Amino acid sequence: MHFTNLLIVVAAAFVAPLALGLVPALKLPSVVLEIVAGIVLGPSVLGWVEVDQAVEVLATIGLAFLLFLAGLEIEFHKLRGRPLALASLGYALSFVVAIVGSFLLDAAGLAQSPLLVAIILTATSLGIVVPVLKDAGEIESGFGQLVVAAASIADFGAIVLLSLFFSREATGTGTKLLLLGSLAVLAVAIGVVVAGAERWSRLTAVFSRLQDTTAQIRVRGAFVLLVGFAAIAEHLGLEVILGAFIAGAVLTIVDRDRAMTHPQFRLKLEAAGYGIFVPVFFVTSGVRFDLNALTSSASTLARVPIFLGALLLVRGVPAMLYRSTVGTRRTVVAALLQATSLPFIVAATQIGMQLGKLSEANGAALIGAGILSVILFPLLALGVLHGGRMVVTGATAARGAA
Repeated sequence: MHFTNLLIVVAAAFVAPLALGLVPALKLPSVVLEIVAGIVLGPSVLGWVEVDQAVEVLATIGLAFLLFLAGLEIEFHKLRGRPLALASLGYALSFVVAIVGSFLLDAAGLAQSPLLVAIILTATSLGIVVPVLKDAGEIESGFGQLVVAAASIADFGAIVLLSLFFSREATGTGTKLLLLGSLAVLAVAIGVVVAGAERWSRLTAVFSRLQDTTAQIRVRGAFVLLVGFAAIAEHLGLEVILGAFIAGAVLTIVDRDRAMTHPQFRLKLEAAGYGIFVPVFFVTSGVRFDLNALTSSASTLARVPIFLGALLLVRGVPAMLYRSTVGTRRTVVAALLQATSLPFIVAATQIGMQLGKLSEANGAALIGAGILSVILFPLLALGVLHGGRMVVTGATAARGAA
């Protein structure tokens, strides 16, 4: 195993957010610059780096960590009542619109696997939406809770559907449903065990004593949970990203007293994820990006705005359900934020291309549309929310890697 390629990748991951910090006028999520850096450094342009064993291992862990942190973002206590009902109905409508739109794209020769494209189009990047709402001071409002609920359901729904219909191991929808049910039961069982252990005073005292020492016992426990669920999902023939997402969701449910006993725990997990593993995944995704496939013809390049419009249509139309609750302006904001998606697109297109369900050209065009969505839609959403004043703080630009 050699570390030269990994050195170039982690150096690019370091320089990307640093460049954004040095040029604050450049309002971009760092994930965009990380992917672009990978494209430039990879075989498509300079050819300085390739994906070898060391890069592959860290990138795979980065993808798992990304979905783990996405699961950790879900605030289940807010997923109730009218926001949950509207968000669920909105996602169901999104899926219907996505299916219809994907078959139309297939008829036009733009989507050889309509179901896969439909699933990709229904996702929303919760990790990008949450900091945007925080920066706008809307995260605790009824509107903010509604958008977070919609993004959470879209994230979870897209991952489950991808695992159900496009897992690389298990065969047969019935078998996959059984395996998904088994994974859900196991998640509940592990959650009950962990929650019960947290009420054991002696164990809690040991955790409190070790959590800020070199043992970092809570971080180690979270990593065991992440790798454990990822391994179980893989063993069952399901996607690793589903196991990682469920691990984060389980930890969110059982970790109730963090504000009193371990307020730095989540920050440590984010430091490990966003500081080490996640950016390696995004830079590596750029290295793998086939720029030649995207720019090989004008018709292929034209697919980028088509897929971008499809994202806005699929996730934006259901936001009309919120109009009577939040008003017209915030409905437009919700539509734009719900159409913001990139991490899931990157992961799903890689799976689709490995399965032969997605061409290199369509995969590149979908990622290109995702990159544009995280650049344009949050900016437009904040502009509408603030009455035309384009306001983006540094936190949004720096945190966009989620």
